[in-house]
Amino acid sequence: MSGKKVPYKMYLSEEELPRCWYNLKVYEPARHPPFLNPETKLPCTAEELERVFCRECVAQELNERDEWIEIPQELRRFYLTFRPSPLVRAYFLEELLDTPAEIYYKFEGNNTSGSHKLNSAAAQAYYAKKQGLTSVTTETGAGQWGTALSMAAAFFGLHLDVFMVKISSEQKPYRKEVMRTYGANVIPSPSDTTRAGRKLLEQFPGTGGSLGCAISEAVERAAETPNCRYVLGSVLDHVLLHQSIIGLESKIALDKYGIVPDLVIGCMGGGSNFGGLLAPFLGEVLKGRAKTRFLGVEPSSCPSLTRGKYAYDFCDSAQMTPLAKMYTLGCGFMPSHNHAGGLRYHGMSPILSALYHGGCLDAVAVGQRKVFDAAVKFARCEGILPAPESAHAISAAIDEAIRCREEGRKEVILFGLTGTGYFDLSAYRQYNDGTLEDIMPEEEELARGFATIPSLT
Repeated sequence: MSGKKVPYKMYLSEEELPRCWYNLKVYEPARHPPFLNPETKLPCTAEELERVFCRECVAQELNERDEWIEIPQELRRFYLTFRPSPLVRAYFLEELLDTPAEIYYKFEGNNTSGSHKLNSAAAQAYYAKKQGLTSVTTETGAGQWGTALSMAAAFFGLHLDVFMVKISSEQKPYRKEVMRTYGANVIPSPSDTTRAGRKLLEQFPGTGGSLGCAISEAVERAAETPNCRYVLGSVLDHVLLHQSIIGLESKIALDKYGIVPDLVIGCMGGGSNFGGLLAPFLGEVLKGRAKTRFLGVEPSSCPSLTRGKYAYDFCDSAQMTPLAKMYTLGCGFMPSHNHAGGLRYHGMSPILSALYHGGCLDAVAVGQRKVFDAAVKFARCEGILPAPESAHAISAAIDEAIRCREEGRKEVILFGLTGTGYFDLSAYRQYNDGTLEDIMPEEEELARGFATIPSLT
């Protein structure tokens, strides 16, 4: 616990903005297995990955030796438009819960995208421009990543095609308009504009889509567009690297008051925000300097960690990407129409999957109604309307704080408030009307997804 009075909001100065990202891979207890070429079943080479991703991002993806990777000066200048972000002591939530726990949250919603996604979007757009590319493609679930990349592409002068999960584009039409305002071309996915999209529409008529579907279309579009590459908003190692700025800023602020968190909590879809938040804290644990615990929270409708299998699988639904060793529900798994659009991915970050498999972090799945109960409780006392994705972390933080009260334990809890929910009002309307449903996949649905996991024998 802290030894002195902590302000409600802890801001860093511009001079304290981290100058390097933190590469957690250097301290992984067991390095996670590499990407495999689906044809040869051999580890992907840098040359193979560079056909899809930006050259510098591939170099970062494969870097297992450098603990610190420098943030380019031009990118740091852009970061100053929205960073450093505040670390907030949730005094009002603590009072409401009557808990002895100290609760802190890192708020990443103070930019137009409304989320943490701009940290990696800006980096990947910068590297694409530096490479001489003229356009990029991507997918987006709830729209935070698509919005962030639209902003970054506009700033660095790149054309952008965004394949947005169809159900999310229907639920959040104004998110689409923000992307278009920044110059992006937005296509609901699956669409009839790509071979992958047409195939998926035949296979799943009337589907609301998934991140795996949208990835397939974005990869195909990039492969067939001159001077273009695909960029991804989560899952991959270099994305978690860029997001480590979240954890680094949090640690700098907490260190000023001698605070070491007992528990770090984050929502989990592909793993980018949670991986970024926990990185420097887990690094301290792996070096034997701290005993912090880590808890990832995923939706019960898409429970890749808590009900998935640890196996090599495709990262997309059309089986066009390299194979990644991860916890997965199967590349053919089609999640239900839940409102946590950014958490609708069939797999989990290879780094976080390996850490979970090795017992370095825990995970829990939560239903929609419980998530929105927490979101509303938080909004009414802390004054921020959280995104449904972020509310998963809030729900787990509230549960832990209540346990502290019931057991008489003092504990420091840190969670990631990854973004705001002002484009998610249709979900809040359903919650307020009492029509929001909890949907969990049956064993038969999971079995169908698992059947699409490729065999490597």
